[in-house]
Amino acid sequence: MANRTARLLLTATRLRACARPLALLTVALLMGGCSSVFFFPDKVTYITPDRLNLAYEDVYLDTPDGETLHGWWLPAETAPEDTRGTVYFLHGNAQNISSHILNVAWLPSEGYNVFAIDYRGYGKSTGAPDIEGALHDVETGIRWLAAKPETEDTPVFLLGQSLGGALGIPLASEWVKRDRKPEIRGVVLDGTFSGFRGIAREKLDSFWLTWLFQAPLSWTIPGTYEGVDHINDISPVPTLIIHSVRDGIIPYHHGKELYKAADEPKEFLQTDTPHAATFVIPAYKETVLDFLSRAKDQF
Repeated sequence: MANRTARLLLTATRLRACARPLALLTVALLMGGCSSVFFFPDKVTYITPDRLNLAYEDVYLDTPDGETLHGWWLPAETAPEDTRGTVYFLHGNAQNISSHILNVAWLPSEGYNVFAIDYRGYGKSTGAPDIEGALHDVETGIRWLAAKPETEDTPVFLLGQSLGGALGIPLASEWVKRDRKPEIRGVVLDGTFSGFRGIAREKLDSFWLTWLFQAPLSWTIPGTYEGVDHINDISPVPTLIIHSVRDGIIPYHHGKELYKAADEPKEFLQTDTPHAATFVIPAYKETVLDFLSRAKDQF
């Protein structure tokens, strides 16, 4: 892999990689910590958009540090003049876009283009994941969108689930602060944790072998990209935070902490589904559609 260069928007911080098996993972944590505990990719293709009767285009993007990312562009099922916008979808930490695509497969029929990207190491994307690398990747994706003709006259929205939301917060905050084009007109965060360090400490606390080391190990996670520290900078772009009281992966309090830290305009949707299962409920889809419709004209 080529030497990693600094991102144009986000300050680079070198992070190390670590092994996947639990025993080796524990040793790596005890010896100095590892950001890779946030990433559980695989290379399996679970479903492709055509199996869902969706038109799509395979997209391959080169990152500044030499990786190649794979994504899917799903065009809106409307005439170009009737397209309501483009949703940039950042998925959660496990598997790849082919296992997450159902979360946004309903949007093209509602008049939205969707662009979904796999971070390095996921699916057909090259490389190995870490926090810094994934931040490179989500920025590479939005820069590709910025150059796409379909985004010139229609609003762009960011939808991040779980880890995808944690990556989307610093990306959106810097994009807004620097007045980049196309403008992000709304941000939706679904089941997102409030900070990498906070959730790492909680997970370490739940495992007997790392319980005693939860405080020092959590500090090996870089504190530069904590969502609660950056979410207020997304304002004046409207933000919708979704979190389930039954989320067994990212506890409910994370959503409330993000909502408290965010500046207006902001909204909170309390749900009652399992983690990242929001859009199996039609009423929750309607809430998001209503938010997107209002957000594009709100500022």
